[in-house]
Amino acid sequence: MAKTKAPDPKLDALREHASLNPHPHRVSDPLFATAEFFDRRDLIQVKYEMVRRVRADAQSVAQSAKAFGFSRPSFYQAQAALEREGLSGLLAKKRGPRRSHKLGEEVMGFLQELLSQEPSLSSLELVARVQRRFKLQVHSRSIERALLREEKKRP
Repeated sequence: MAKTKAPDPKLDALREHASLNPHPHRVSDPLFATAEFFDRRDLIQVKYEMVRRVRADAQSVAQSAKAFGFSRPSFYQAQAALEREGLSGLLAKKRGPRRSHKLGEEVMGFLQELLSQEPSLSSLELVARVQRRFKLQVHSRSIERALLREEKKRP
């Protein structure tokens, strides 16, 4: 019978909050090897300590980045995020556009007008009409989400 590992609540929490370091083996800083408090799996803690090492201990950026498993550009990104937003700036951000940047007021007005005239239009047909009218490539799911957001705004 194969042994199963006991659940690790900290590992589960790091995964859940998108702060699990994907490369803990790259962290070679002695602090993470000797002290129980420091966990090389905790991406936020690793980034914070990397920036702190340069600020407080006057370690070079290149040396600190290497010891914590990052590149110099990653160090500067972490440093700027920490200065701008505090610790929460070190949390992973969702990649990609933050809003439906192609579906502005004009396009949304066009879609709502189409739907008021022909409520049975599918999202694929709406995509085709937006393409013809505005020369925009938009995914059908983007249109569906934008229409849902507009629907939720209405009282």
